[in-house]
Amino acid sequence: MATSPRDEPLAPSHLAADLRGFGPLGILATAAILLGNAVFVPLSGILVILWAWRSRTPWREIGYVRPKSWIRSVAIGITFGIAFKLVMKALVMPLLGAEPVNEAYHYLAGNRAALPAAVYAMTLGAGFGEETVFRGYMFERLGKLFGPERWAKPAIVAFTSVWFGLDHYAVQGLAGVQQATIFGVVFGTIYCLTGRIWPLIFAHAAFDLTALAVIYWSLETEVAHLIFK
Repeated sequence: MATSPRDEPLAPSHLAADLRGFGPLGILATAAILLGNAVFVPLSGILVILWAWRSRTPWREIGYVRPKSWIRSVAIGITFGIAFKLVMKALVMPLLGAEPVNEAYHYLAGNRAALPAAVYAMTLGAGFGEETVFRGYMFERLGKLFGPERWAKPAIVAFTSVWFGLDHYAVQGLAGVQQATIFGVVFGTIYCLTGRIWPLIFAHAAFDLTALAVIYWSLETEVAHLIFK
């Protein structure tokens, strides 16, 4: 039996197909997304959302899956983010030889005037922006590029983790690269296993806000020496 036009699936527009592809428009969109934060934070994350909408990419493909319980998702994300930051500061980074005080952000110690901008950057810029770009968008793009091969997901985790780490070199130096690369491996692996970005957004924000609290109250040395005196 013939189907009526309204029964047929809506064909994707040429614009949507071009944005999802790897031709000139797709490459231009990726470049705009990656450079967005140079204009203002978190423009890169906002551009990913606009790209998904205009390219008709299902939200699920960039990790935006509505949690079954927002309360549970927020609680798990915040708890994990705080615990992970404390483990990194007290155990992992000392083993890597990092200095206990992060000089790049030491200006935040007791600096109440700088708190609003710092909180903004760590929630919208890092939590929303970096997770949306480095996990949601890059995993979708590289997943399409690499295909379903068994090596694809480990390669994506490794590639995005190194990229995420190097992105922190200019401000935080080698220690920042080390921490961010480990962070990328952990968060990238979780994203691969769950395909959900909301818990990672909450965890990332909690991770950075915990770092901010430790710096603001001048507790860096104490936390860094909790295990190794």
